[in-house]
Amino acid sequence: MALTLCFLLLLGLCGTTVSEGLPSPTKSPDVLEFELPAMNYETKDSYDAGPIGGLFQMVRVFLHVVQPNPFPEDTLRKILQEKFDISADYEKIISYEIGIIICAVLGLLFIILMPLVGFCFGLCRCCNKCGGEMHQRQKKNGTCLRKYFAVSLLVICILISIGIVYGFVANHHLKTRMERTRNLTDSNFKDLRTLLHGTPAQIDYILGQYTTTKERAFSDLDNIKSLLGSGIHEQLKPKVVPVLEDIKAMAEAIKETKEALLNVNSTLDQLKKSTAQLNTSLSKVKGDLEQSLNDPVCTVPPAAATCNDIRTSLSQLDYNNNLGQLPSLDEHIDRVNNILRTNLSSQVQKGYKSFNDIPEMVQNQTTDLISGIKSTLNSIGSNIGNISKQIPIQDKLSNFMDYINSTETYIHRSLPTLEEYDSYRWLGGLVACCLLTLIVIFFYLGLLCGTFGYDQNATPTRRGCISNTGGVFLMVGVGVSFLFCWILMAIVVVTFVVGGNVEKLVCEPYQNRKLFQVLDTPYLLNENWKFYLSGMVFNKPDINLTFEQVYRDCKENKGIYATLKLENSYNISEHLNIQDYTGNIINDFENMQVNIDNVVLLDEAGRKHLLDFNSSGIDKIDYDAYLAAVNKTPGELNLSLFADNLEAKANDLPQGNLKQSLKSTAETIRTIYHDQVIPLEQSMKYVKARNTAYKTIQELKHNSSGLPARVTNILSSLDSAQDFLIKHVSSVIVQEMKKYGNTIIGYFEHYLQWVKISITEHMAACKPVATALDSAVDVFLCSYITDPVNLFWFGIGKATIFLLPAIIFAVKLAKYYRRMDSEDVYDDVETIPAKNF
Repeated sequence: MALTLCFLLLLGLCGTTVSEGLPSPTKSPDVLEFELPAMNYETKDSYDAGPIGGLFQMVRVFLHVVQPNPFPEDTLRKILQEKFDISADYEKIISYEIGIIICAVLGLLFIILMPLVGFCFGLCRCCNKCGGEMHQRQKKNGTCLRKYFAVSLLVICILISIGIVYGFVANHHLKTRMERTRNLTDSNFKDLRTLLHGTPAQIDYILGQYTTTKERAFSDLDNIKSLLGSGIHEQLKPKVVPVLEDIKAMAEAIKETKEALLNVNSTLDQLKKSTAQLNTSLSKVKGDLEQSLNDPVCTVPPAAATCNDIRTSLSQLDYNNNLGQLPSLDEHIDRVNNILRTNLSSQVQKGYKSFNDIPEMVQNQTTDLISGIKSTLNSIGSNIGNISKQIPIQDKLSNFMDYINSTETYIHRSLPTLEEYDSYRWLGGLVACCLLTLIVIFFYLGLLCGTFGYDQNATPTRRGCISNTGGVFLMVGVGVSFLFCWILMAIVVVTFVVGGNVEKLVCEPYQNRKLFQVLDTPYLLNENWKFYLSGMVFNKPDINLTFEQVYRDCKENKGIYATLKLENSYNISEHLNIQDYTGNIINDFENMQVNIDNVVLLDEAGRKHLLDFNSSGIDKIDYDAYLAAVNKTPGELNLSLFADNLEAKANDLPQGNLKQSLKSTAETIRTIYHDQVIPLEQSMKYVKARNTAYKTIQELKHNSSGLPARVTNILSSLDSAQDFLIKHVSSVIVQEMKKYGNTIIGYFEHYLQWVKISITEHMAACKPVATALDSAVDVFLCSYITDPVNLFWFGIGKATIFLLPAIIFAVKLAKYYRRMDSEDVYDDVETIPAKNF
């Protein structure tokens, strides 16, 4: 019944179109990510029997020994094709079932012969035959035989006990598993409902993701200024921005040049003022010395030589830093001021603004086009919604849900009856195991009492009560064995034939899928249909749709659409052709026109500004002369040494006015050195002004070097950038527009591809159907019922078969434990062996 249920569930899902499976994450750079809502199922994918699984495997090995023949696919196909008419194939069936038949025949012989043997044995015993005579013959090997019989019976009882344990375990396992059947059924039906109820939600999710995709596209369309416009702007930036930066740097350089020229002029004036008094003092001292050297004493040797030396050294008093001889910078400053009357920086900012307005221009020129694209995207959403309605899902689901409800009601109504029958079966199995247990207990008690109550010195007629009780227990066990062993064997034969065949003909071929291969035989279930399943689903029996493929795909949790090849009924690929939806959008982007020809980086006034600066003559100033003049310091005049030499030479002159005058002048020079030169050298203001002037002049020299070449390069780059904006900007616009359009279209291509994959591969993932079928066949029929039933007959059959040797050894051993009515009488010489009994 459960197998039929799952098969019908599978066919019911075949009639529907889609349902849900595991989530299918789809990841792609810069696009939306979608993931179907996950389904949580309760039923486990596989069944684990636990530690008892080893016993089940042992029974399977035994069945393989008894029935080693492979699964009779051809024979089964022929039987099904002939509507279960086995008259023509009975030889093949017998050949396949020969092992089971032999075992069953042996069991039947056991069932028939054991009561007859027991009846004859009882009659024979009543006639004091077959060991019924209460007289024991004395034998020399009697002790060895007794021990042999006792050990053999003990071993056989242990083997019987193991079989009984197998029976108890199998009987209990079957009962507990039958109690779990209700939970297993509820779990499978709940999973199937989860599968069916989740489908509409997932369809809504798929349709809802179009809204998400559309909103993302609308957001990008509304941000065309920052996406497309900025993209064009970024592509042009490497060509345009460096030129504007150079012009901007040149504007700053012009301002800095003016400041530097003013700074140099101011510093030079300050330096001239600082050295003016020193120049005056030194000129006066030099004049006084020249006047003193005109004294007549200088004409008379040797004073004449000294005077000539002094006259020659007067050049050391000259301090001329040539500051006054340097050309004025006022003319250059005026030229720069004239240039600065036109604000080159503001013109550069206009160029920047014109260039940075490109995104705004793009947005203004594409307003109508964006509205058209939005309308197209809205129509795509309507088409996708219509496709979902064309797939017959909701109606099929409602019908299938009614079928599931009615089937579940039927199963729940039948389960109490099944549980009641199982309780009878459990009770019968328990009685069978208890009968065997009772028999083996009699044997154990007989061995226990007989072994521990046996007295070697007692004669057969004088054996103790305990020993005699042991013998009685053994004979009671034999009697009970004869009474019930044939009933136990009948149970074993029935369960063996049924359980063995179910294991070999259903469970094994189901697990290795050979059973599906038989069902997939062309024209097997319907002589007019090549493939039965495709005939049921599509009424097209030529479509290669097999039970094995459907089960395998469901086991792998594939979607019903791909599993049942529903493209033969409704080809989703044709209705979700990406080009049909994105073609209009592509055409809209290809027809998009954006014009940015009116971008002007620098007007003619700005060009003239640069050319005027280039011709201002800044680069022709003799900066080396300025540097040499500024670099000359008062510290270069060694007035102290000059005064010392002058005084020394004056001492070589004769006494007189000349000598006194020269000494007085030497002292004056020392005074000038200490009062003017040293303070001037130590003046921070003077040092700072001189250093500032030197540094500024160096900067001017550096900045002005190559000025014409720089201006020429800037103008050349400007012309090149402006020409690029005029002639080549269209290719940049086309490139960026294509990239922008691909981004927008990519959202929908990705969405439509995800929809196609979700419907064809992931939606309605039919794993619950395969799980339900596994639950019905592999779990319920095979694991819950067949495995414990096989273990039950294996254990009970093993114990029942071992009753045969147990009966023999028990009868033999009872002679050594029971008290005899008579015994052999011997002479004194020969009575000694009697002590061995």
